[in-house]
Amino acid sequence: MADYLTILVRTIIFYLLILVIFRLMGKREIGELSILDLVVFIMIGELAVVAIERPNVKIFHAILPMAILMIIQIIMAIISLKSKKIRNLVEGKPSIIINRGKIDEVAMRKQRYNFDDLMTQLREKDIRSIADVEFAILESSGSLSVIEKLEDPNKPKNPSKNGDITIPLILDGNIEEENLKRINKTNLWLRQELKKQGYRDVKKISFCSYENGKFFIDLQDE
Repeated sequence: MADYLTILVRTIIFYLLILVIFRLMGKREIGELSILDLVVFIMIGELAVVAIERPNVKIFHAILPMAILMIIQIIMAIISLKSKKIRNLVEGKPSIIINRGKIDEVAMRKQRYNFDDLMTQLREKDIRSIADVEFAILESSGSLSVIEKLEDPNKPKNPSKNGDITIPLILDGNIEEENLKRINKTNLWLRQELKKQGYRDVKKISFCSYENGKFFIDLQDE
């Protein structure tokens, strides 16, 4: 019974302590956490769990490293505010994934960011086609900032923004056979159409989609 009471008291103490620590470290949304934030939060959480599960461990022995981590985090935050180099080193720099409508595969590889990630984050922003994007910037937090292309008022509105989702036919040089079947097209048809436009080697194409009779094609590393 005494052990259960100890666990209850410790749980309440560490719950309140962690609230205070996170409050002192500053307000950050979950999606905006840097790698350093995440590491510190995980370590503090683990220290609290160990202290709660092991009543024989002195409570001070758990509070001390948590306090040290909090102090380190606050110091690093202050240094980061004053030094852009330190900030870039700790939090990383944003990467331009799409630059003036062209996909930067080199930047994607550096960030270990794939086309599935890109398409998912674009859909979350109600952008159905890469062809609609002028700039896409992968922030250090992992979120994607997108600037859409300006629409020509004389051109018909792009149906992709009215609910139709662009289906990729080629990703990283590989033909998506299932997606071809979804639009009732064949591998041979795709290769013939690409040859008509001067693209003979599918392996050199990083991304290709087909919509309203038009192809959107982005070559690897160009």
